[in-house]
Amino acid sequence: MKSINTFWNWFQDNNQIIQNIVNETPKNQKNISFWIDKHLKFYCKELDFMLVFSKIKTNKSEMIITANGNLDYFQQVVNLVDNAPQLKNWKFTAFIQPASEIEKIISGLDEPYFFQDITLKTSELKFRTLDYDQEKSRLDLIIHLKNYALHCDSKTLQQAIFIVIQDLLGEESLFQNINLVQLAQMPDNDNGLIHLYELQFYIDKINAFKKKS
Repeated sequence: MKSINTFWNWFQDNNQIIQNIVNETPKNQKNISFWIDKHLKFYCKELDFMLVFSKIKTNKSEMIITANGNLDYFQQVVNLVDNAPQLKNWKFTAFIQPASEIEKIISGLDEPYFFQDITLKTSELKFRTLDYDQEKSRLDLIIHLKNYALHCDSKTLQQAIFIVIQDLLGEESLFQNINLVQLAQMPDNDNGLIHLYELQFYIDKINAFKKKS
């Protein structure tokens, strides 16, 4: 608890400087980020942060605390955010939250992701379950995409898929519920596959069934 208070006391003393980071020179921005990271690492070396600033001045700035998907440090994230101070101009969030607009995805109107020479649309991705890890209570998935055969040797593709899933589920749900992701070419007949945007609904059904069992 002492190290949590130490971090938040430092943050409170410097919160106005941090909030003004977007108006600083690149050199000062790097220096401010360095000290935020250094003080956060005093609490837990495995945690990182993201700062989100609104274009509307009356909106609160946001600090997101992330464990980078490491389940062993999820509780440290929760403990830190649970003890965050009440500051007028700040919002503190545990884990990277879902960012996708599900209605647009269902309608096929979602914006594509661009990763080097790879273009992905969430609405065009489908999945099936490979296995269910009873011990870890997490899913193994095969995600099917149209151009997998063109990019199957790309290391970027696997990373890109995880970014897409994290935008759908958020950091906490992704790493608590997904064990393994494999990629495959979309088959000519994809009737047996599930749209990727239904993944959270699929997870919720499994978790509800487990509670009843």
